[in-house]
Amino acid sequence: SIRQEKFSRLLQRDLSMILQQRTHSYFEGKMVIVNDVEVSPDLGYAKVYLGFINQNERDYLLGLVQLHAKEIRHELAQKIRNEVRKIPELTFYIDDTLDQAMKMEKLLQELKDNQQL
Repeated sequence: SIRQEKFSRLLQRDLSMILQQRTHSYFEGKMVIVNDVEVSPDLGYAKVYLGFINQNERDYLLGLVQLHAKEIRHELAQKIRNEVRKIPELTFYIDDTLDQAMKMEKLLQELKDNQQL
């Protein structure tokens, strides 16, 4: 719905700012990017899809994000408390759409190379 879309954009913007400000204190200087946010119809739960610059450490960085989830949610509440009634529960996931796109590109290139033979 339009309400969910607006709310997910608000969360994405504010979570991006929070994670950017806390890069050094939470994530040892590693960059964490909020790629997408999906919100439940009652706006009580949010799935946050994160991208990482260093792909080799993404499981470790996701663990750091989950370790600081309560602090991140508290900072989010401070930012949006005047705009919403209920602060959603946040669940963090690794966004692997870029990996899938690169894999598909590689497969298409292999098909193209095989057709030229």
